[in-house]
Amino acid sequence: MNTEALKDLLYKIADDQLILGHRNSEWTGFGPLLEEDIAFSSMAQDKVGQSWQFYKILNELGESDPDTVAFMRNADQFHNCKFVELPNGEYDFSLIRHFLFDTAEGIRFNMLSTSSYEPVAQLAKKIKGEIKYHTMHANIWIKQLGSATEESIGRLQQALDYAMPYALGIFETSKFEADLKQEGIFDGEEALKAQWLTQIGEIIAETDLRMPEIQSLQPQLGGRYGEHTEHLQPLVEEMSEVFRVDPTADW
Repeated sequence: MNTEALKDLLYKIADDQLILGHRNSEWTGFGPLLEEDIAFSSMAQDKVGQSWQFYKILNELGESDPDTVAFMRNADQFHNCKFVELPNGEYDFSLIRHFLFDTAEGIRFNMLSTSSYEPVAQLAKKIKGEIKYHTMHANIWIKQLGSATEESIGRLQQALDYAMPYALGIFETSKFEADLKQEGIFDGEEALKAQWLTQIGEIIAETDLRMPEIQSLQPQLGGRYGEHTEHLQPLVEEMSEVFRVDPTADW
């Protein structure tokens, strides 16, 4: 098995979960409704916990322990897509990001549940159950607000148009793509993106929102190999502050 290909895959999954988990946690105490405050806090906790489990597998493959990997790297050492590191903005953007990202993650973990690498397959089977509730939550709100008032539809449409080039960066192909597919570890980003476009298109079709013209967009790539926005380094410094002060602190 190509261990480097496997690590490449695991790092981007783990880093996506960790960074978006911290972004979602920023809604704690600031949600537009109490229920949404709780929902985003719960999803944040899930994502950070999921990232730890992937870092643990990486540790078993010879990488540093989860705390060191999560909290002692600089921004250019992270493999997350740029989409997850963007500031939360208003609730409309956070909701659209939640919808686009978690739909992709639901498909990704379903695909990984049949991976030839058993530790990943077993973990994916567990996580896809958790993600199911995340996608249900997102779909409900997209359908409701995407068909409600002129303001809610307009704001979601603006957020969707802004988010889509970044969302396409989720599917930045690995330089080990051929190895991952050949060895049965993962079916690849293009297969994932195709299913994702179908699923988000079906939900959007139930609303008054308009699907952006995907072919005309420039995907925001580079995050998988250390090219990030100016927003990531401050977030990394903030989320690692406690660990740097007290390395014995638990997650």
